[in-house]
Amino acid sequence: MSRADLRKTSVARGLPPWVPAAAAHYLAHVERGTPIRALARRVDVHASTVLRQVRRVERRRDDPLVDAALKRLSAALPDPVDGSGGGSGTSAPLPAAETVEDETIRVLRRLVEPGAVLAVARDMEMAVVVRESAGGAADRTALVARESAQVLALNEWIESDEPAARIARYRITGAGRTALRELIAGRENARATGEPAPAVTGRRTARPAPRAALAESPLAGLARRRDRDGRPFLPRELVAAGERLREDFELGQVGERLGQSWDGLLTGRVDGGAAAGGQGASSAAARERVEAALADLGPGLGDVALRCCCLLEGLEETERRMGWSARSGKIVLRIALQRLRRHYDEQGSCAMIG
Repeated sequence: MSRADLRKTSVARGLPPWVPAAAAHYLAHVERGTPIRALARRVDVHASTVLRQVRRVERRRDDPLVDAALKRLSAALPDPVDGSGGGSGTSAPLPAAETVEDETIRVLRRLVEPGAVLAVARDMEMAVVVRESAGGAADRTALVARESAQVLALNEWIESDEPAARIARYRITGAGRTALRELIAGRENARATGEPAPAVTGRRTARPAPRAALAESPLAGLARRRDRDGRPFLPRELVAAGERLREDFELGQVGERLGQSWDGLLTGRVDGGAAAGGQGASSAAARERVEAALADLGPGLGDVALRCCCLLEGLEETERRMGWSARSGKIVLRIALQRLRRHYDEQGSCAMIG
């Protein structure tokens, strides 16, 4: 089934396009009593195909994230007879496709890094992405709302060997890597052509994914290197400082704005007011922390910190853009991280990850 068909399957039933077709069929059959054959006729597939989808989703309800996602979606499913309404209206609104896309890119980019897992504790509203560092310590690299984790699990973009454990650990799947490549490529193409990016759709596995950069943070690569004395080129506290900047950058949801005109932050032309687009206080506060940190670093050091820590630009590309000599970027980056660490220490806010 093509991506367009998947989108039509979900939207036609009053569900957002990020809902997988299998989940939409399951809910229509189990929660609303729509016959398997009627569902199959709607999407022009054999009834056995829909039956397999329904059975597979039922087996996956042992995962608390999947089960919770299906319960939320059940209230939004329209009536199978007249197609009106859906549910009692008491559940929270389902996230829009744009919101899901932003969160999917943000979280999966962290999970694609070596050693990264999404830790979901029972009865906790927030999950965390943690990554094992070179020294064996676990660094927190992202906060994730439980609802976002549910979307990822429902689409099989993450999976856990023990989803019912008190602290379940999820890893990115092959389908998750494919979805991430497609989403990043879609945004890059939209930026190049000026056309809107296609909406995220469930189980994006119908077509080969275009190649797109899924590079880990340059900090992670440098943290594995050793200097002449055998010590880590980037000590753990410097990596933590860079990760703190990146987490605030992502929490502030300013990637699109800064990615296009980041130089304003490095020359004092910053807007210290509330974040645009009606973002909440936490997002505005995160953006202000990013602006304050980059202003403290100033041009040059702020450039390399923003490019390498937040935009995940490779060192070679940063050197080329900045007109620096080869292999000088890592030295400037280390100096920037030392200054960034000092900034956080002076702010009294270096309750760093890990």
